[in-house]
Amino acid sequence: MYGSFDTPTREVVMFTIHVALVADSDAVSAREITRVAAALDKQVTRDFGPLWGVLATVDPVFSLEDVPVGYWPIVLRDRIKVPGADGFHKDRFGQPFARVALTDSWSLTASHECLEMLADPFGDRMIPGPPIKRGEGRVSYLVEVCDPPESEEFAYTVNDVLVSDFITPSFYDPVKVEGVRYSFTGAVEHPRQVLEGGYMSWRNQTNEHIEQLIVNNGKEEFRDLGEWHPSSRSVREFVDSKTEHPQLDQGLSPQNERLRSAIEAEQTNKRAREQTAKLLRQELQALETP
Repeated sequence: MYGSFDTPTREVVMFTIHVALVADSDAVSAREITRVAAALDKQVTRDFGPLWGVLATVDPVFSLEDVPVGYWPIVLRDRIKVPGADGFHKDRFGQPFARVALTDSWSLTASHECLEMLADPFGDRMIPGPPIKRGEGRVSYLVEVCDPPESEEFAYTVNDVLVSDFITPSFYDPVKVEGVRYSFTGAVEHPRQVLEGGYMSWRNQTNEHIEQLIVNNGKEEFRDLGEWHPSSRSVREFVDSKTEHPQLDQGLSPQNERLRSAIEAEQTNKRAREQTAKLLRQELQALETP
């Protein structure tokens, strides 16, 4: 007769990632940084984290000198015309950070960079799957969670702040299954679908080139970005340097319908916050009155 043995269990420990939203410019107020950071924190903890298995926080910080050690910064800077300056990067120690230009829709860009940094901190995460280009064998897709639904058309709001839609892990499934969500808003309807204005990239393991599908004006365009050399930069930095992001780099027009709607909602929200603050001050004063 065999004796019974207790099977040891291994505790899975998930470390919390801390992101700092920080301005290195006088063009944005501390109040606005705080408002957007709160929206990104809610998006990460409520929407993104449970789907991607990520524990993270997003905190407002008001100078580069005040970013706590170990935080991954998203740095808000004035717009410049230098290709490749905006977006994801790694510092000299291999730690991720992002640069975001202060456009009228910078919250959308900050959300995009935040989620992609959390899903793929080092810019080289790939998932194998069937090809979307006819005639190719199995390929490895670069995990860029906001790129397939990148257009503002598919954005949504959190606390009246415009944020990016993002794909779910099911996006890389081999076949479509009814009832499965492929992007948070549901705009992506099946695995490996690229929406208008979006793109996705992959490694062709036959020739070791990085290839890409872009959708513009309803037309699909396949691009060969060439061979990536790991000694230079991450795969994502390589892809970003060869891909145009007009909405992220230049921002949306102030007349954009979605942006205007978010701004108008925030104005109403601001009045509600001011009234709540007024009532709370009255309560505090009543407690302090003998």
